[in-house]
Amino acid sequence: MTGPEQSGSTDTRGSSRYNVCPAAELPEGERRVVVIGGRSIGVFNVGGRLFALRNRCPHQGGPLCDGRVFVWLESERPGHYRYDDDRYLVECPWHGWEFDLATGQSWFDPARARVRPYPVAIERARRPAGSAPGQVEPGPYTAEAFPVTIDEDCVIVDLGA
Repeated sequence: MTGPEQSGSTDTRGSSRYNVCPAAELPEGERRVVVIGGRSIGVFNVGGRLFALRNRCPHQGGPLCDGRVFVWLESERPGHYRYDDDRYLVECPWHGWEFDLATGQSWFDPARARVRPYPVAIERARRPAGSAPGQVEPGPYTAEAFPVTIDEDCVIVDLGA
């Protein structure tokens, strides 16, 4: 479930929003660790939801997003337990510290130990006004061109939130 580290591209508007990858390249159960805005961030597709966390464990700086992802487990008494399919944890591979994928809060000390979460969504790819799919806006210089296709749905992380 771990992919190679790569850089995300800045949204064409020059904002704090970054295009991580086409949505098809981040299927259910997968993650991608990218460097965007100078930060290593893990982007996860788990349980049909997208999550993004800073890839640095606050304990000793381990690569948090390379760790195991699992569903939240609750128990009211010995021998009885239930899984909460709406909550997921990631476990730091160095020392086992666990953090909520949605909030970044730690399981063991939610008031003090946490990792920064980032908003993440799937959005339609943007094109310059008046352009058609595959059409390029003319510039002052001409070079040999080749056809390129644009995947319509992209995974976007917002560092400005």
